[in-house]
Amino acid sequence: MRALIAMSGGVDSSVAAKLTIDAGYECIGCMMKLYDSPDGESGCCSLSDAEDARSVAFSLGMPFYVFNFCDGFRENVIDRFAAEYLRGRTPNPCIDCNSYMKFDSLLRRAVELDCQKIVTGHYARIEKRGDRYILRKAADAAKDQSYVLYRLTQKQLSMVMFPLGGMTKAETRAVAESCGFVNSRKRDSQDICFAPDGDYASALERLCGVTCPEGDFIDESGRKIGRHRGIVRYTVGQHKGLGGNFPERMYVLRVDPAANTVTLGTEQMLYSREFTAGSFNWISGEPPKDTVRCLAKVRYRQPEQPASAEVLPDGRVKVIFDEPQRAVTPGQSAVLYSGDEVLGGGIIE
Repeated sequence: MRALIAMSGGVDSSVAAKLTIDAGYECIGCMMKLYDSPDGESGCCSLSDAEDARSVAFSLGMPFYVFNFCDGFRENVIDRFAAEYLRGRTPNPCIDCNSYMKFDSLLRRAVELDCQKIVTGHYARIEKRGDRYILRKAADAAKDQSYVLYRLTQKQLSMVMFPLGGMTKAETRAVAESCGFVNSRKRDSQDICFAPDGDYASALERLCGVTCPEGDFIDESGRKIGRHRGIVRYTVGQHKGLGGNFPERMYVLRVDPAANTVTLGTEQMLYSREFTAGSFNWISGEPPKDTVRCLAKVRYRQPEQPASAEVLPDGRVKVIFDEPQRAVTPGQSAVLYSGDEVLGGGIIE
C-alpha cells in the first residue's frame, strides 16, 4: 500500500514518515508550497524547511516533491481570513488550512499518485468503531491537535493516518535523534505563515489592500468613550493595545463593522453561558436527534467545559455551558467532545 507523507520540514512529520515506512508502506514525501514570504524564510514552507524535509526524505529513501498550492491557499485561507476579519469576526486560519489544503487538495493529489493513505504529523488518533471512524484526542494532552481537525469527514478519516497520536513529544524527538534527522531538535513553529509577527492588521493591508478607518470606542449604552485604530486590530476579550485613559480596566466586548465601532466593557461583561455555531460538521456524519451532554471547547488553548448541545432545525447547534465562560468569540471554532472523542465542531456566530 502506498502513502503520501505531508512533510513540513519539522520533526513531527519527519518521524511520521519514519513510522509509516516501518509499518510497511511504500512512501512518497511531499511539501505543500502555500505561501511566498517576502524573505523566503518567514513562517512555514520556507526554503530551509523544504531542504530539511528533502534531507529527511533522502535519508529514508523516499522520493520527495514540492507541490505549489499557493493559489488555493490564497483563495481558501488568506481571502477567507480577510473576509472574516472585515465582518468583525476572529477566524482560525489553521483550521481552514487543514480543511481546504491538507485534507482536500493534498488528498486529491494523493489519489492522482495512486496513494491509498495520506500521513501527517498531527497529534490525534483515528479509530474504527463498527462501520464508522472516530477521531480521538492524542495520548499526549499537551500536544493534542484534535481541535483543529474537527472538519474531517468519514471519507477523509478512512484515508488519513496520524502515526504520532499515541506518542509524546519527547518520544517523537527521541526517534528523530536515533535516526540522525537534521531537524531532531528543531523548534516547533507557532506562527501563522502570512503573519509571522502576529500583526494581522498589517498582513491584511499588505496582502489584500485592506485598510480600516479609525472609529469610536463605545460602552454598552452606546456612549463614545474613545477612538479605535481600525476594527481589524481588535477581537473579543482583548485588553492590550486599547490605549485611552479609561476609569477602569476595559476589554473588547463586540466589534461592529457596519457602525465601525468597538464596544468596550469590564471583564465581568465578557462572560456568557450560551452561543450558536454554524457550518457544523459531525464526525459521525449524522447529527444527534436529541440534546447531548458534552464537553465544549471554544479556543485552541482553552480546556473544554461541561455543556449541553442541541441541533436546531436549520442545522446550527446551540450550546449551553454549565457555567459562564469568558470571551466566546464569533468566528472562532467550537468543538464538542465526549470524553476524548471528538463529536464535531462549527463556527461560533
